[in-house]
Amino acid sequence: MGKKIHIMFVTTGMTLLHRKIVSASSQAKRPQTRALATSSNASAQSSWQQFAVAGATVLATNLMSVQIANAEFRLPPIDPDPNHCERGYVGNTIGQANAVSDRILDLRKCEYKNADLRAKVLAGALMSDADFTGANMQEAVLTKAYARNSVLDGADLTNGILDRIDLTNASLKGVKFHNAVITGTTFEGADLTDADFEDAVIGLEDVKRLCNNPTLKGDSRLQVGCRN
Repeated sequence: MGKKIHIMFVTTGMTLLHRKIVSASSQAKRPQTRALATSSNASAQSSWQQFAVAGATVLATNLMSVQIANAEFRLPPIDPDPNHCERGYVGNTIGQANAVSDRILDLRKCEYKNADLRAKVLAGALMSDADFTGANMQEAVLTKAYARNSVLDGADLTNGILDRIDLTNASLKGVKFHNAVITGTTFEGADLTDADFEDAVIGLEDVKRLCNNPTLKGDSRLQVGCRN
């Protein structure tokens, strides 16, 4: 049902814009020369193409959110570019925190042990099965990242943004979440042994999910705010 709603939203928006373009064209004075007519048509076509691209981007992003939420997200093939892992050191440069980009940031099965990824925008990144052991990810933005089965043991996520990330079955042993913002994130099956949540800002539902994780013990539970 969610997918149909998003599709209807994009389709309706495209229809309304089309009607406005047609209406504007019919009410405008008739062009005096063939050159003016060509220019007008080109302008309308350009506007339509821009809106179509924007609509497709919104649709793709919304469908990704729905699929991840329903655990039905089908991953595309791994990026065939032999240097695709290098993009992790650049991050997304378009859309940033909204996870909108002109290309999927595919970091699956990449190795970033002890890498310097400070302040990188990895929003919308596919990070499953990637190794970030000991990586410096201070102030990194991980909005809507898909990080199932990833390894972040000992990584430093101080001041990081962890918004709507899927960390199912991830290894998060000894991760520093100092002053990090954690909202809408999935920790099911994740190993949180010795994870440090000092001064982290954690959503209420995230607190519940974290406290239900049997690997969250000792000081980690106190930092998260677990009552037992």
